[in-house]
Amino acid sequence: MKVRAVFLILTLYFMSTSEKSFSQEKLPYNDLTRTESYVINKKGTEAPFTGKYTDFTGKGTYLCKKCGEALYYSSDKFESDCGWPSFDDAIKGAVLSFPDPDGFRTEIECANCGAHLGHVFIGEHLTAKDTRYCVNSVSMDFVPAHLPPGRYGTAVFAGGCFWGVQYQMEKAPGVVCTIAGYTGGHVKDPTYREVTGGTTGHAEAVKVIYDPAKTTYDNLVRLFLEIHDPTEVGHQGPDYGDQYRSEIFYKNEEQKQTAEKDLNILRSKGMTIATELAEASVFYTAEEAQQDYFAKNGKLPYCHIYTRRF
Repeated sequence: MKVRAVFLILTLYFMSTSEKSFSQEKLPYNDLTRTESYVINKKGTEAPFTGKYTDFTGKGTYLCKKCGEALYYSSDKFESDCGWPSFDDAIKGAVLSFPDPDGFRTEIECANCGAHLGHVFIGEHLTAKDTRYCVNSVSMDFVPAHLPPGRYGTAVFAGGCFWGVQYQMEKAPGVVCTIAGYTGGHVKDPTYREVTGGTTGHAEAVKVIYDPAKTTYDNLVRLFLEIHDPTEVGHQGPDYGDQYRSEIFYKNEEQKQTAEKDLNILRSKGMTIATELAEASVFYTAEEAQQDYFAKNGKLPYCHIYTRRF
């Protein structure tokens, strides 16, 4: 009986350990661009006043770019004129600090994955907390204030006018937020007028933030391929131009393989697929007037109609 009891306890222990590991591995670390890897993995520093979050004033939560864990609240961000995003506090337990090899500064990193964030400085008397977390923008992602802190999955899709893509993706189960924006081009911080002019190389795209406990990246890819025509080249419906191309921007190898699998399923059904795959790069949030356009204006999509394909 004792042997059987010990066996049962060990079995339950390993089952719970396996379940915990599975939960932690649902979202693999994000692949990084060369610049991001230089800062995050090799402890480099981005040039001052070049980061997209330096002067950013949005309300929400800043996440680790590598693993997605919540690091800082926007309520703790302040203007320090140092050239990098500054916070006078971090989310409890999210950031580790230790002496920098230079012997003078204190380095900070993500407690979950060890990603290099920047440095922390004490005694500058800039805020009441007398602390300045000086963080590289490329080390972070951002989610709006209405989302609770936590680890979310991120998917980026381009399939014609982003008004229609956002409208359809927003309604999907498990999706907690969608953001219209521009990605895949060569111009820094482009405007709607510039992108629609077709000279920046960007695609109108939608960033989808989802709860991995309620949906999967595979579900979102399939939905994306069913709300637009993945066979159209360089346009979607009446919108013509490379900025309206069909493209999936993957953040890691697992996303790439999932997207390739779903595209091949459609090819096996005789479809000539125009949808491209590209590694995710900088995503520029579109102007407020472009966000949730159809919902705000009481209109419906004109070329993003759901068609079952899987």
